[in-house]
Amino acid sequence: MKPQFEQVTVPVGESWSLLWRELPELPFLWHYHPEFELTLTLNAQGQRYVGDSLEDFASGDLVLTGPNQPHTWAATERPDASQPMLAVVMWFTTDWLERALASWPELAALQALSAQAGRGLKFSDTARAQVEPLILALQAQEPALRLPALLHILTLLAKDTAARPLATHAYTPAGDKVGARIGKILHRLHAQPADTVSASALAQEVAMSVGAFHRFFKRHTGMTVLDYVAQLRIGQACQLLINTPLPINVIASDVGYSTLAHFNRQFLQRKGMTPRTFRANYHVATP
Repeated sequence: MKPQFEQVTVPVGESWSLLWRELPELPFLWHYHPEFELTLTLNAQGQRYVGDSLEDFASGDLVLTGPNQPHTWAATERPDASQPMLAVVMWFTTDWLERALASWPELAALQALSAQAGRGLKFSDTARAQVEPLILALQAQEPALRLPALLHILTLLAKDTAARPLATHAYTPAGDKVGARIGKILHRLHAQPADTVSASALAQEVAMSVGAFHRFFKRHTGMTVLDYVAQLRIGQACQLLINTPLPINVIASDVGYSTLAHFNRQFLQRKGMTPRTFRANYHVATP
């Protein structure tokens, strides 16, 4: 399944769009749109998907995605169970940014920021702490004051030398044969990570030889199919360890591992601790 196109609506009398979302959970909604998107996610932890990047995220996640880069956040766990998850989303167009750059040379730093956003940018905790109060104040401001506030936020983020790219490349899914191919495979793996699927079967789905498929997948994800699936399964296991009381051997089986020993080795390798320690540390840290 390809990422779904999302229509972003800008309110009448405004030049960009602000969305304040309070939800009990963040569902997996794989989508894209031609606008830039800056998202601050609070009181949520789960998994973030940007292009071919998959990472765990925690409360305070701040990410800028470029035009047409598929993305979603998926989470069911709220650190503070008495409060909803909060996603503050800011959308602005390429045209909006280009007009700002043409009008105000003081904003020149945003040119580099927009170029880097094509792959998705995860901002550092230091930068996030600096702009979070400004972002949270947007909702109560009148539109005329939100505009300079957003420019201030973006200017501060442009100075974040510790920001890091997420996806291996920027791409436009619509009409892009390569993007459609890798998108089809990633959706297949994300939808059913516990399923055992051979590289030859995946190659057949996108009409490629096995050798060409291995090279194609490695080029676009930076890892082998086995490593990518293991990353997905361990991420799913983390959510089950956090959100359920299921025994670890049951979780291992549910995410696709035939033996507990193999699951424990994979978990230790990727998380630096055993599943039991991960679960214990989380519950100690959670109020």
